[in-house]
Amino acid sequence: MQQKPLLGCSLALLATMTWGTLPLAAQQVLKALDAQTLVWARFVVAGAVLFVLLCARRRLPDWSRMNKRDWACVVMGFVGLSCNFVLFAQALNYISPTTDQVLWQLAPFTMIGCSVLLFKERINRFQIIGFVLLIVGLIGFFNDRFVEILQFNSYSLGILMGASASMIWVIYGIAQKFLLHVLSSQQILMLIYAGCALFLSPIVSPSELLALRGFPLVCLIYCCLNTLVGYGSYGEALNHWDASKVSVITTLIPIFTMLFSLLAHKLQPETFAPLNMNALSYAGAFVVVAGAILAAVGEKLFQKKSDKAA
Repeated sequence: MQQKPLLGCSLALLATMTWGTLPLAAQQVLKALDAQTLVWARFVVAGAVLFVLLCARRRLPDWSRMNKRDWACVVMGFVGLSCNFVLFAQALNYISPTTDQVLWQLAPFTMIGCSVLLFKERINRFQIIGFVLLIVGLIGFFNDRFVEILQFNSYSLGILMGASASMIWVIYGIAQKFLLHVLSSQQILMLIYAGCALFLSPIVSPSELLALRGFPLVCLIYCCLNTLVGYGSYGEALNHWDASKVSVITTLIPIFTMLFSLLAHKLQPETFAPLNMNALSYAGAFVVVAGAILAAVGEKLFQKKSDKAA
């Protein structure tokens, strides 16, 4: 497919802004709904829409091509993604959306470590530097909260949940990597979304969904559409632009969450909480993002520059 940088960049920005606003909306829903029910509703809507789309295109998965290992990967994928979504949402009961998104940057580094162990991939110097920047950035981000964290209170629990969510996501990432040899990304997502919905069904409260009214209901609808718009835009961006450049844009999610949090509090201070971050915390968030960008595309970026110089 012909490269369309402007369209690809626009779609990547749409995906990033969509994911960046998600925890803000989810936090409002969680005032009236438990985390597992919110996540279940998102999976049901996303899975149903993908099923309809794949049916219309006659591209439903060919079950005959899947062996026992493939089905084991599907199970591993929906268990991992279910735990990831629930922990990420549950953490919002204790920490801010920005904090949750900053902790999400642990996911790519955990994936790099697992890729080295499982797929024998090579770790490069930019990934090592990126990991160092991640640690330095996290220290800066939490510079004024260490005493609170060491008290092992609700804030500490939120951080533990957010960090665990990001690392557990790697289970889904690995499962998807194994499944790509037999299924397309949309087929994988449909199966895993359906599995997630079934997996969470025994612990959800559908009656709470019917009781939602007003702004929390609007936020729930947005959260359900968010999965489709975000992943759809991201997938299309990859069709029109280099994957490395799309990765740079999507790595900025915590920055967008931070900006939208500031804007939301300014417009509706009685609804959205202030960030309560000092200058070093802001700097730490940017350093974390810089480390993630360097780990994701540092080698490609600097390799291109050295090729041009040669």
